[in-house]
Amino acid sequence: MTDTISRPSRTRRAVIGVTAGLALAIGAPLAASAHVHVTPETASAGGTETLTFSFSHGCDGSPTTALAIDIPEGVGNATPVVQGGWTITRELGSTGVPTRVVYTADAPVEDGLKAAVSMDVLFTEGTTDTTLAFPVTQTCAEGETAWTQIAEDGEDPHDLDAPAPMVAVGAAADDADTGHGEGSAHASEDAAAADAGAGDAASASAADPVARWLAAVGLAAGIAALVVVLVRGRRRA
Repeated sequence: MTDTISRPSRTRRAVIGVTAGLALAIGAPLAASAHVHVTPETASAGGTETLTFSFSHGCDGSPTTALAIDIPEGVGNATPVVQGGWTITRELGSTGVPTRVVYTADAPVEDGLKAAVSMDVLFTEGTTDTTLAFPVTQTCAEGETAWTQIAEDGEDPHDLDAPAPMVAVGAAADDADTGHGEGSAHASEDAAAADAGAGDAASASAADPVARWLAAVGLAAGIAALVVVLVRGRRRA
């Protein structure tokens, strides 16, 4: 009698353990991807770069209604890119340069759907060899998330709960490379517009697919372990 009761008990404990392992395997990579990402993450001082801010999550499941992006010092200008689905407002500083750009969704973006907004940012030459933070406040139908945390010296940014998007600014390139000439300036603007969508796709491939792949591996391993436990339990019975 005792042996018959203990075997199912051991099986239940094993199933509970496997289930917990599955939750960790799936939840960890998905949580790691639940950030507001910026692409590209590098720029050149003295040049203009089209920055794309993307996300694929809400606030604890609540749909996103707006993104407010704070413009850091060292930015010579920030020009929001007009795109469907968003209403754009700006807060201007004393010099006329935006200090905050707010993108309000025409319709709430459901949790689990990917969306992105963009702006052309001019980095002054004084930002050479610095890393600029672009804090983002994500407002949702219920609640909001402030993606404003900045890693301290020696701290891993991946350990932060709500890291701010960061852009590393390198030295100014030659005029021929940055398109400071009149003709190349127009070419640079056209290329930036064409690359806006590509930057968004790059962000997706760098974050979400990795999370899904890791979750799939963890799910497969957990299912295999569960099958082994159940088979062994039947044989003993």
